[in-house]
Amino acid sequence: MTQSDAASKIGPESQGPEEAEPSRDHPGRSEGAAFVKTRKALAGLGRALTRLGRALRDEVPVEARRAREKSGAAAIGAIERLRRTSSVRAQSTALAGRAASFWSKARRGAPIEKQHTAPEGRSHRRSILVRSVAAAALASLLFLVVVVAWALRDVPWDEIAEGSLKPVVVLETADGKPLVSQGPFQGSYAARGDFPPHLVDAVLAREDRRFYEHAGIDLRGIARAIYMNLGAGEVVQGGSTITQQLIKILYLERDRTWKRKIQEAVIAFWLERKLGKDEILTRYLNNIYLGAGATGVPAAARIYFDKEVQELGIGESAMLAAIIRAPSQLNPLTNPEGARQQAELVLDAMVKRNGITSEEAKLARADFGKLQPTSPAIRSGSWFADWIMQDARELAGPYRGTIKVRTTMVPRLQALAEKVVAEALKREGGKVGASQAALVAMTPEGAVVAMVGGRDYTKSTFNRAVAAMRQPGSAFKLFVYYAALKAGLTPFDPVEDAPIEINGWSPENFGGGYSGPVSIAEAFARSLNAATVALAMEVGIDQVIAAAQELGIDAKLANTPSLALGSSEVNLLDLTGAYASVRAGRAPIEPWGIESLHAEGQPQAFRVGPSRQPTTDISQYRPDLVALLRLVVERGTGREADIGALAAGKTGTSQNHRDAWFVGFTEPLIVGVWVGNDDETPMKDVTGGKLPARIWRNFMTAALAAGAPEESGAQAAGSAAACNFRACARAYRSFRPDDCTFQPYSGPRRLCEK
Repeated sequence: MTQSDAASKIGPESQGPEEAEPSRDHPGRSEGAAFVKTRKALAGLGRALTRLGRALRDEVPVEARRAREKSGAAAIGAIERLRRTSSVRAQSTALAGRAASFWSKARRGAPIEKQHTAPEGRSHRRSILVRSVAAAALASLLFLVVVVAWALRDVPWDEIAEGSLKPVVVLETADGKPLVSQGPFQGSYAARGDFPPHLVDAVLAREDRRFYEHAGIDLRGIARAIYMNLGAGEVVQGGSTITQQLIKILYLERDRTWKRKIQEAVIAFWLERKLGKDEILTRYLNNIYLGAGATGVPAAARIYFDKEVQELGIGESAMLAAIIRAPSQLNPLTNPEGARQQAELVLDAMVKRNGITSEEAKLARADFGKLQPTSPAIRSGSWFADWIMQDARELAGPYRGTIKVRTTMVPRLQALAEKVVAEALKREGGKVGASQAALVAMTPEGAVVAMVGGRDYTKSTFNRAVAAMRQPGSAFKLFVYYAALKAGLTPFDPVEDAPIEINGWSPENFGGGYSGPVSIAEAFARSLNAATVALAMEVGIDQVIAAAQELGIDAKLANTPSLALGSSEVNLLDLTGAYASVRAGRAPIEPWGIESLHAEGQPQAFRVGPSRQPTTDISQYRPDLVALLRLVVERGTGREADIGALAAGKTGTSQNHRDAWFVGFTEPLIVGVWVGNDDETPMKDVTGGKLPARIWRNFMTAALAAGAPEESGAQAAGSAAACNFRACARAYRSFRPDDCTFQPYSGPRRLCEK
């Protein structure tokens, strides 16, 4: 049945008086009555359509659906007739369209939209809310992923994943003892088994009670810390685990930023899975800072108790654990009482953890009265350590873990040198206006056995033996007379000590006056300036420069006549090395301080020695040069340096007594001394033959009284090293430092035996 058929069928029977067309004679009356009736009809029709819509939404049998279609068609016909009434046409148009829509969907069998009744509206709003919450959660998750990715982009994953300890250079003295200098110090890495159980328990009781239970971040510990801090009104407890602390120590910046916190949290979980608890704890104990320059428990054990970490007792372990949180404030050397009080709290915590018994804690407290943290006796040689450390780190570059560097420093001679210099300045420095001094002692091969860079390292770390460039005065004359000997002159040949003028410059002798014709030996012994300049002009200033460079002076030397009197600046170390060349009869003797290097896991130590070997044989000139230098001590300007045995040397004084020097040698030692002021203010008539010569004599007398310097550690132990590290590196481009081998043109790699 079509829509039109349905309309025509129901139209005549359903029309009543109220549905008739309005009268043309009385339009107003007819439209008013029709409007009232039509409104009622429309209300009924709306209810019918609503019922129809609900019925069409449900799945019904075909017969019922056809009956409802028939009803729908009848409704549409009625509406069409109503639309012909002009007064209600506008009101019925929307309803007609709605009915047509229902009818069309009904014929197609399409689902009909639900009407938004009050309960259905609430459901719709809930659906919108759920979708909004889900969208917000997804956006937050995406934002979090982006932020974490940004925070982790510069994390050193490879370094962390490598799972090996960073390189630590440990300096040793010539006899194999730790060279514990002032300032930063980190000892050899200790293995997990090297740490006593009571030390581990003390650290865990203090820093991370649940270390072996959490996965890197302790949520319970964080909650406890927040509660304690809120109760106290200030930060009294932290929530960081040992894993988090290790990450901050080794891998991340110390700034308190959100980026660093994100990195710390992610790495903590990852590190626990990568390394495991024992490795994390081992790294932590080896790298935590414990005050007084000590990094790591092994270093702190040496600094505070002069012990190996395995030797620590319960009380000492508790004290080290106690200062982890505030190492500067609780430093046992400066605040022993504060360290002791905190150590008692650690002991209480250890008892609660059943790490120790109450009786053991009681005994440890009793030992606190005897516990007197002190610096180790070998905490000297800081200038020496500073001088050698950079070179040691460069040599240790290819290795990981602990690298032990055996130096040439002899503790006995180092302590003696520091004592002699300090006593001399205390006794005479104030009277003569001398505030600083430096001393270098070495063997004839150039191995530096003692070095003093100033009066007091704790007040000035500047190394005046190495870094200070000063005028050597007459101590430079050695090179003038060496050039003269090379030119064919002898110590007995005459030289004129008389007024001389060169381009308006006229050198004068110390004290005035001239001696006329004198022998070269006498001119040298008495340090005659005019005679020395005349001799230098005779052999040529360029030859004097060449002679100085041949003996080991690397400083820039000015090609002027005043060079003969030491007007160009040099440092004490190089000048002493040049005198060592005369003593050895080979040149140049380069001062050096590293005997050998031994990396963890390597079967042997590598020899290191000087970076260059002597290349010039000066043995033919050595007897005359030694005789000239001995004459200075025996009858010349250096008589204050006489020790009653073979001694040879030369004094030096710069203009206006700004610098005073004495450099000389005995059979086993070459020693150089400088005295002056950092601001180059003149001293009161101090010459090289006075205070410097006396310092030289006092040191040399005491040094020789105990015999020659000890042999180096590798030689004394009788264990020949595999190769000369520096010599092999220079000789072979394929040299591999980890096993001291090189690749020949054919065949397998071979051990370098230079």
